Amino acid sequence: MKLARLLLAAHLGALIFGLAGLLIALPNPGLWQGDPRAIGVFDFGMTYAGSLHILLGAAAMFAWGVAVLGWRRTMTFFWFAVPISLCSELLGTTSGYPFGNYAYTEFLGAKVAGHVPFSIPLSWFYVGFACYVLGALIADRYRLTPPWAWGVGLGVWFLTVWDLVLDPAMAHADLAVKFWEWSDTGPYFGMPVQNFVGWSVTALVYMGLSRMAWGADIEPAREWVPALFPFVVYAANTVFAAALSASVGLWIPILLAVVLGIIPATLALRTPPQPRRARAEGQAPLAAASR
Repeated sequence: MKLARLLLAAHLGALIFGLAGLLIALPNPGLWQGDPRAIGVFDFGMTYAGSLHILLGAAAMFAWGVAVLGWRRTMTFFWFAVPISLCSELLGTTSGYPFGNYAYTEFLGAKVAGHVPFSIPLSWFYVGFACYVLGALIADRYRLTPPWAWGVGLGVWFLTVWDLVLDPAMAHADLAVKFWEWSDTGPYFGMPVQNFVGWSVTALVYMGLSRMAWGADIEPAREWVPALFPFVVYAANTVFAAALSASVGLWIPILLAVVLGIIPATLALRTPPQPRRARAEGQAPLAAASR
């Protein structure tokens, strides 16, 4: 867990660094143009900051997953999330389905097949992993049945709510740097509704297949699986998107993200009053079964 915590700290630092560049350095070049060291930091940020926080976030969630859920479950989720989201994004950027017509700019790193930045599938993985774990823990701790359906459903919900605040800001005309550009428009702050349907369907496919491959719900192997780490990842990335939305005056998406995403996700932080032991139900402990 020490490695996971170190990577999480680096991820949070990269998010703050990215926000400082987008909201302070870019709009105020007079603050740094006269200092060669500051110019070097700015050039580094323009080249790498877009993908850096994603790489660190993926590494942090992967390390946490291995430490808590085991290699098998973590790798299974990774191998479903990354290829499926990449295929979905490649299809979207070339055909307009399932998200609508859009194209990525150059600020998120090298592109796969010239269309999708390599960092984008990693983003689907680490935020999606955090969302699914939170949903599964809520289902377990509140005894929602069937737990597999609630876990997947809540995971899809949390991920889609994140996009409600992320997408309008990242492509907004007033943002200093646009990370993708839309050819289609729609009723949600310029976003087509199709985009959010595509997000939900893509998340449902890879989360559902991951759960099927796992063969069991997330059960508390050590009395209970800690929820704070995935919650911090989800909340931090939502706050990052909310800060960008605030910078361009998009207040309703921020409200939706808080009310529909962050507040419900706190339910996963509840410790069950009577934790269920996997052995008591005739199952092997999660940690042992996953390695």
